[in-house]
Amino acid sequence: MNFRLDRLLTLYLFKPLSRFAGVKSAILMYHSISDGCQNVHPYYQTLTSPCVFAEQMRFLHESGCRVIDLMTLVESLNAGKEPAPGSVVLTFDDGLCDFYTHAFPVLQEYGFPATVFLTTGPIDQCVCFMGCKCLSWDEVRELRKYGVSFGSHTESHPVLSQIAEKELLFEIVRSKERIEFETGDRVDAFSYPYAFPEHDCAHRKKLEAILSMSGYKCCVTTRIGTTRCEDDIFCLKRLPVNSMDDRLLLKAKIDGAYDWIYTLQSSYKRFRRGARNCR
Repeated sequence: MNFRLDRLLTLYLFKPLSRFAGVKSAILMYHSISDGCQNVHPYYQTLTSPCVFAEQMRFLHESGCRVIDLMTLVESLNAGKEPAPGSVVLTFDDGLCDFYTHAFPVLQEYGFPATVFLTTGPIDQCVCFMGCKCLSWDEVRELRKYGVSFGSHTESHPVLSQIAEKELLFEIVRSKERIEFETGDRVDAFSYPYAFPEHDCAHRKKLEAILSMSGYKCCVTTRIGTTRCEDDIFCLKRLPVNSMDDRLLLKAKIDGAYDWIYTLQSSYKRFRRGARNCR
C-alpha cells in the first residue's frame, strides 16, 4: 500500500463522493512498462513494472471494465452520447520497445485494444528515447496486424508551447505522415507531450487549428481526470498510471475519485504562468 497524501484523500475523502459525479470514462496514460527505480514522488512516476501492469489488466478484466478503443470513445463524444458505464481506454506514450515485449502479450491475453503514441524521430534514427529503446517500424507494423492503434506524439518530443509556429506545424504534421506512410493507416489521434498549457489561450487555438487542418480528430493530454460527454476532444484528460497504483487506487481513479487533483494541477500551472509574466 502506498500511504501518501494524494492516495489517502482520494480513497477516503473523494471516493465516497465520486458516485454522484455521473457517467464518465477513463483514459489511462502509461509510459514505460519496465522495471526500474525513479527517485521522484509517486505522482511523477512513469514506470510500470511488468508484474504490476499484468495485475492491473487482470483487475480491469475481473472487475468488468469495458476496455474500448480511443476512437470509439471519441466517436461517442462527437455524437453527444454518454460513454457506457465502466468504459476504459488504454494509451501508451512515447512508443517504447517495452510495450512490444511486456505490455502487448498481456493485452492480447484479455483482448484489450490500446493506442500507442509514437515519437517518430527516434524510431527513424534508431536511437533511444530518454534512455529507453524505441519500437522499430517492423514491430509497429506487426502490432498493427493484431489491432494496436497508433497515434502521433510529435517528431522529437519538444515543449510545443516554446517553439515557433513553423516548428509546431512540422512536429505535428511530420509525425503523422511518417506513421501513415509506415503503417498504411490514417492517424486520427495526437498526444500532447509534457504539461498541457491550458491557460495559454493563444497556443491552444493555434494547436487546435493545426491539428484540425492536419486531419487529427482528437488530442489527449496530461491534464488529469476522467472524461465526460461535454469535454473538448482536442484537450482530453487522462489518468496517469504507474507501479504505485494498486487495485484500490486504480479503481478509485477510474471512478473519478482522483479528478480533484486537476484543480491543484491547473492552479499550479496558472501560478507558474503568472510568475513568469511578472519577471
